[in-house]
Amino acid sequence: MNLDLAFKLNFTMSLAKEAGEILMYHYGNLKNIRQKSRVDLVSEADLASEKLIVEKIQSQFPTHDIMTEEQDFKSKGSDWTWVIDPLDGTTNYVHSLPIFAVSIGLKYKSEAVIGVVYNPAVDAMYHAVIDKGAFRNGDEIHVSKTKKLGDSFLVTGFAYDHNDEWELSFDLFRDIYRKSQGIRRLGAAALDLCFVAQGRFDGFFEINLFPWDITAGDLILREAGGFTSGWKGENLPASGKKVLATNGIIQDEILDIFQNEKYTLFTNY
Repeated sequence: MNLDLAFKLNFTMSLAKEAGEILMYHYGNLKNIRQKSRVDLVSEADLASEKLIVEKIQSQFPTHDIMTEEQDFKSKGSDWTWVIDPLDGTTNYVHSLPIFAVSIGLKYKSEAVIGVVYNPAVDAMYHAVIDKGAFRNGDEIHVSKTKKLGDSFLVTGFAYDHNDEWELSFDLFRDIYRKSQGIRRLGAAALDLCFVAQGRFDGFFEINLFPWDITAGDLILREAGGFTSGWKGENLPASGKKVLATNGIIQDEILDIFQNEKYTLFTNY
């Protein structure tokens, strides 16, 4: 079947650029910021970006499903599903830290076929089409060739909810940190995945993400030669509940740490 992915990719990249222009218009000049929780924020920039993306998709592909961060998902029964984060890294954005992105993934029958992540602050456009490789601003990218966890540079994130999992995640951070060359926490999962894809980091791990956080970045990373899974080595949960993404070489070393008995709270859900 001809899925016309070339047209859909061009549409998606153009759409990400337009949404990025909205984000930059509001960048450093926000007037309305709402707290979904004490640390989970949404601004007029999130909402304006999402409005543009949803309206453009609905106009071009009226029968497609759309899953987005700020709206409840209601399926039309389509084979096609757009998975959107109009502003990944809202807290960074609110504080004028230029580590944020528009993330747009397109799935066909539950399989991601297009992924686009755009950071307008540095005009960095990452994209991938299934079986066609991964690119940053048109240049092909690849994961690192780091062979050992002890030589690796990693990135992670922490959940919003300050519960038992949140507390335990700092123990896990410490255990992995001492076995690596360092871990960073950047606050934008879509970009974290892209940075692994281009070899800036060797691996990324986080819990309690969502489909819009990972759909585009996961495809980009895998098309760059990387590997993603859950925390038991199972297929990556589409929900984003448990994410491990690496260059593929150090995957098993990190999985071995996850299997420690003290981390069963993570691995058993």
